[in-house]
Amino acid sequence: MENSLTVLSCTIKGMNRYPEQLILPMRRDLTQYGVEEVRTPEAVDEALGPQSGSVLMVINSVCGCAAGKARPAVGMALNHPNRPDRAVTVFAGADVEAVQHLRATKLSSVPPSSPSIALFRNGELVFILHRHDIESSEAPQIAQRLTAAFDQYCATARV
Repeated sequence: MENSLTVLSCTIKGMNRYPEQLILPMRRDLTQYGVEEVRTPEAVDEALGPQSGSVLMVINSVCGCAAGKARPAVGMALNHPNRPDRAVTVFAGADVEAVQHLRATKLSSVPPSSPSIALFRNGELVFILHRHDIESSEAPQIAQRLTAAFDQYCATARV
């Protein structure tokens, strides 16, 4: 019997990836809120450059806590009056090179975690919620933590 993980993934350039048709609805869970996809290392660099302002970066995931907690919390938080200049996302298990690049260049000081939600100012990490923070909270509480971070780090970014 084949391993179910093998059935749900495909190999591209030697790396396992989730099939796009499986994760497309999970991508849309964020893009419906105006979150932009950054699917390559170059797009990650552009989004988190030295003059990028405040940027919310969501490392999306297929897990239940991403579906029921992280993605809805991002949608709630982005309705807050103080919010980042930009919101972007990469998908763990799909945007493999982009996620590896993000973790190596911008998140090297923190353990890998997906899902996770990070806030950057001009390319520097200022706030992060790891998977364990997401799993242990409900979407409204996660949104409150995000909006508190927005108030602290993004309030001067918008008038």
